[in-house]
Parts: sequence; C-alpha cells; structure tokens
Amino acid sequence: MTPLQELHQKISACPRCALARTRVHAVPGEGPEKPDIVFIGEAPGFNEDQQGRPFVGAAGQFLEELLSSIGLHRKDVYITNVIKCRPPENRDPLPGEIEACRSWLDKQLELLCPKLVVTLGRYSMAHFFPKENISKVHGKARKRDSIIYYAMYHPAAALHQPSLRNTIIEDMKKIPEILAQASKIQEEEKKPEQLSML
Repeated sequence: MTPLQELHQKISACPRCALARTRVHAVPGEGPEKPDIVFIGEAPGFNEDQQGRPFVGAAGQFLEELLSSIGLHRKDVYITNVIKCRPPENRDPLPGEIEACRSWLDKQLELLCPKLVVTLGRYSMAHFFPKENISKVHGKARKRDSIIYYAMYHPAAALHQPSLRNTIIEDMKKIPEILAQASKIQEEEKKPEQLSML
C-alpha cells in the first residue's frame, strides 16, 4: 500500500469532528499519485457522501467539461476537498470542521507534490490565502514555495449564478499556460547551483 492509500484509509476512519457521526462515507479524494494539478473544492455534497468520491454530482459534471475544454480528463488530475465529510444539508463548513481536516489536506499535498494547486471556491482559497476575497483573486496565479496556487470560483457557483459560468470557463482556459510556467519553475529549482570559477 502506498503512503497516499494509507492516508486515504486514515481519512476514511477519521473521528476528529461531529461530521464523522453524520456522514455515510468520508471522501478523501482521487486521482494519480504524482499529479501535475490538484483541484481542491470545499466539501462533499449528497452524491459524494453516498459514493465516497469527490465531484460526482452536477458540479462534478461541469468540472469534467471544464477539464475537457483544456484537453484533460478527470483521471489526469487529483481532486479533493478542504473537508472530507459532508456537512448536514450541505451547509457551509464550520471553522472547527475545517481545522479538524487541515492536517489531512496538508499531508495530501505533501505526498502528491503537484506543480499547480487550483482552489475551487472561497473556503478552498481561504485555506492558502485567508485574508483574500475570491472576486479579486480568481484567475490569478501565485507562487508559494515551489508550488503555484490558482484561485477559481467553485463549479457549483455557475449552477447557482449562471452569470459566473463564462468567468469560470475563461479562468480554466488559463491553466495550461500556468502549468507550463509551474513546470519551468520546478525544473529551474531542481538544477544544481552553478559554481562560478573564481
């Protein structure tokens, strides 16, 4: 069993907050072990809770369309959420629930080593940029350590506010270029320092 699979098992059995008592399944995440891109949503919904998989409802279908628009498939990327269990009635995650899950997400990113992390929605963005406003930072890439972070609206936002649909589509179209930049940054950082001959 790989370290990521072991982590998924631990997340599936997690008792850290009250959501452990109301969930059907925890939803650790899914995708390749060494993805270039990790997409992070907010929390599982009804369908995700039933199936134990992220983004399998209407928002997930839109995410798959978005991926397809830039030549990617779901199996090419890793998809997870800030919190791993469904809040009752799909309410917003509470601060204590987010905090209880924080180390799970941090450990996932440590194991996955992506070049690009795409945050979907304000809770996901706030995990990395707590003081920011999504309406101001969506569609902009930021580098921290050797990873590039890129904020987008959550695909579900387009289902509730159709006016955001085109914004989300346009933000998605920037990802191939940002990924190319991220790859270049990681390659540069892997090169041994050139020693100048004195």
